[in-house]
Amino acid sequence: MLHRNAKGAAAAALAAVGALALTALPGTAMAKTAAPEPPTHSATQSATLSAAETAAVTEASPGLLKAMQRDLGLTATQAKQRLVNEAEAGAVAGALRSTLGADFAGAWVQGADSARLTVATTDASDVKAIEAKGARAKLVRHSTSELDAAKAELDRAAKKAANKSVAQDAPVWFVDLASNSVVVQAVKASAAKKLVAAAGVDAALVRVEKTAERPRPLYDIVGGDAYYMGSGGRCSVGFSITRGSQQGFVTAGHCGRAGTTTRGSNQAAQGSFQGSIFPGRDMAWVLTNSSWTATPYVRGSGGRLMPVEGSTQSPVGASICRSGSTTGWHCGTIQQHNTSVTYPEGTISGVTRTSVCAEPGDSGGSYISGTQAQGVTSGGSGNCRSGGTTFHQPVNPILQQYGLTLKTTSGDPGDPGDPGEPGGSWSAGTVYTPGDQVTYGNATYRCIQGHQAQTGWEPPRTPALWQRL
Repeated sequence: MLHRNAKGAAAAALAAVGALALTALPGTAMAKTAAPEPPTHSATQSATLSAAETAAVTEASPGLLKAMQRDLGLTATQAKQRLVNEAEAGAVAGALRSTLGADFAGAWVQGADSARLTVATTDASDVKAIEAKGARAKLVRHSTSELDAAKAELDRAAKKAANKSVAQDAPVWFVDLASNSVVVQAVKASAAKKLVAAAGVDAALVRVEKTAERPRPLYDIVGGDAYYMGSGGRCSVGFSITRGSQQGFVTAGHCGRAGTTTRGSNQAAQGSFQGSIFPGRDMAWVLTNSSWTATPYVRGSGGRLMPVEGSTQSPVGASICRSGSTTGWHCGTIQQHNTSVTYPEGTISGVTRTSVCAEPGDSGGSYISGTQAQGVTSGGSGNCRSGGTTFHQPVNPILQQYGLTLKTTSGDPGDPGDPGEPGGSWSAGTVYTPGDQVTYGNATYRCIQGHQAQTGWEPPRTPALWQRL
């Protein structure tokens, strides 16, 4: 196993065959935001909107409009009209905020189509100006600046060490314009009262709401991203997996033993190793906590997300690419399957030898051919400056060993064909190796390429994977 404790030691170690884990390195690989969908123009426009506002409405992507229809229960026409109404309401609200100055107490839209704009003020003399713009006026006691100031005091109080445990039982607070108050949502009402008192906020400004929710951060599991072990070392995520309702990822066994805790590339608590084998094989899997979601992607060139559609093993000579948290995305070819290699810690068998380069910290990362998961980085020699040889632990034996299901997209790898009648011994989620025989419907099939079966990959549909006998 390679350790990087100093630059000189790293340079010497890279020349030797070894497992590519990286220890005591603080760097992280941050996720990148996906590129926005290209816009498309609709015919719906409003004559009252500025050019910029009209563009914002008419250039809404098809994906946005479809999501609005699905999640808000709208028709396509209603979704477009809602965007028009909301853009116009935003323009009016912005103008009135400037006009009302310190009296302004917020603006909001309501109704199924968001057509009705309400603007609140602390001064009755502003009502005519609001109504002249076509909005409904509401006279309230507190301005937005007063409510924002109260919320800021709660923010400061929650950051103090003495109040952190209190804030966990009163986890959400915000300015609610419609009720002209600062709302504190609390699991325990007593915690909300303590937080308000600690902030020195006038209780008359605050409304406490009971909640059972305890919000948590949400992170994606993506192949090739960094994770850190409890000892301080760094490895890379292989592929996202599920096990029943559990989520996690596969990685190299030399990165950690069962019970070793992990943190993500952002240093947030992530999970722990549930199973690990090394030497002999080099396989492991990590169960992540509820903040992390398994995704069917690998981090590709430039941070682009590459889809994972299955785990069909590619033949010798095929191209293969690797994603890792030290050196990123590199490609080469498959040289031999079923290779044995001896590291200082012992011999491992059943790995695949490739011409892809790798360096410490890339251990556990994803090997993929096209859209098919191949394995996780084990070890090698050389580096990504002068080139080298690497070995990966094939992914299908890991899935089989621990009863895991690879997280994939909905892609279908073969000719749709006729799936025939269901039934028989074939089963989605099972890892099949060449030579395995199954029945499906009234026929018998022999596996010709190793893979993990999934719905849509029934033997009659995938002649590249199954031969009918």
